[in-house]
Amino acid sequence: MTDETALPPSTPADILARRLHAAGVRHAFGMPGGEVLSFVAALERAGIEFVLVKHENSGGFMAEAVHHRTGAPALLVATLGPGALNAINVVENARQDRVPMIVVTGAVDADEAQSYTHQVLDQQAVFRTVTKGSFSMTAGAADVTAAKALALALAPRQGPVHVDLPIRVADMAADPAPWPAPPAPLPAAPAPSPGLDTARAWLADAERPLAIAGLDVLAEPGAAEAVARFCTAHGVPLVTSYKAKGVLPEDHPLSLGGAGLSPLADRTLLPLVAAADLVLCLGYDPIEMRTGWRNPWDPAEKRVIEIAHVRNDHGMHAAGIEIVAGVAPSLAALSRDVTPRRTWPAGEPAAARAALARAFPRDALWGPEAVIATCREILPGDTLATADSGAHRILLSQMWACSEPKGLTQSTGFCTMGCALPLAIGAKLAEPGRVVAGFMGDAGFLMVAGELATAAERGLAPIFVVFADAELALIELKQRQRQLPRAGVSFGRHDFAAIARAFGGEGHTVTNRLELAEALRAALASECFTVISAVIPGGSYDGRI
Repeated sequence: MTDETALPPSTPADILARRLHAAGVRHAFGMPGGEVLSFVAALERAGIEFVLVKHENSGGFMAEAVHHRTGAPALLVATLGPGALNAINVVENARQDRVPMIVVTGAVDADEAQSYTHQVLDQQAVFRTVTKGSFSMTAGAADVTAAKALALALAPRQGPVHVDLPIRVADMAADPAPWPAPPAPLPAAPAPSPGLDTARAWLADAERPLAIAGLDVLAEPGAAEAVARFCTAHGVPLVTSYKAKGVLPEDHPLSLGGAGLSPLADRTLLPLVAAADLVLCLGYDPIEMRTGWRNPWDPAEKRVIEIAHVRNDHGMHAAGIEIVAGVAPSLAALSRDVTPRRTWPAGEPAAARAALARAFPRDALWGPEAVIATCREILPGDTLATADSGAHRILLSQMWACSEPKGLTQSTGFCTMGCALPLAIGAKLAEPGRVVAGFMGDAGFLMVAGELATAAERGLAPIFVVFADAELALIELKQRQRQLPRAGVSFGRHDFAAIARAFGGEGHTVTNRLELAEALRAALASECFTVISAVIPGGSYDGRI
């Protein structure tokens, strides 16, 4: 006789938690209210640890970082009303940065919402504007709702999905019978077609091929390795978006680093694109790129092959041949029976690498480039780095060489501030054995300094490097370029090292390369987090990005 008390609970909260666990989720992030307590308990029963954060926005970035390290969907939990709306920024960031995130919010039951108005709003209407879809959980369809939410989040292109979990529904008896998840495969390999035959002929004829890779490569298992093999075999130099840095190790002679935000880098890379006789867009999602990369070629005059997970409907560029399929199988099909040939006989890619090295020198006595160069010299080669938005990340993205995909994580589609610190905490939580360094401006640090408490409470030891110039450097630069009066871009110089010590970490203030090197060595030996405030003068980014 079956002992019914030994059976797992079959409430909607438990069914959703078990679905998430089956998808690989092991950490949830958020700040609970009474409306999500049943779900938090269900997560713990399912084997998913709930991590208490200080703000839902930061919790979402921690969840994103865990996704980047594990491949499992990110999970963010928020209570109704103000908790849910605190998360809007990071959810839109997940949409634009193609992060599969499940956002579970508490909700007042439908009947009660007809007369009870405290903290009540139409959360689904709000989240529909920043997600791929929004669901309201019911007891009768709990399993199919959970399955559909996960399938939608993981389907190309990946992104956030919202689930409203009403208070009473979370604890109701639910049908435990599993509903099969709708299939969400990546597009299959392209079928034989005249277009594919033409693409092979173009590749075989190309003397100066150039590839551009982006976010789709990161979302597809095996795609990064396939791109690296293809470029190496066919002698194709590779430009990546910022987030796709490391798809080809950046010490490789064919790697031209990341592009999209630096006008200084564009002066070298865009002429190389113009010189190419074949451009291959390999999983290239241009949502990371700024206006300089809008229509960088004439499709009537240049041969362009695009391989992407979805149809090109963005208008940033056009291609003569468009293959909507997985990147890895498409490259295998494209390469079939194509004999590699010598490419770029005049050595333009090597000249471009040399020009980029000259544009971003590493020998400055002090300033943001000296900070980055010193960190790259002292920290291990496989350090996981995160970057906040601002002038420093444009410089960092050019100077920080990545040996693997996702070696440098940042907000690139949405470019939101306050992300580097929580991204670093999430990365360290997922891979405690790796050195993790978060790079941020002082304004971004001040936005999220409270999450230092989260690092301390979890016993985590990431390194936080703050570029302390007491101004919004990128905005101040744009202000001067437009010949506008200085306003709203300056703030006081604060003792960030003291803030770190107040939260239980180590803190250092440095003003030269020697002091920075000593602080980094101390941080590597520390068992708690470290904040290094690198004091640099205002205007330090002039002419450098």
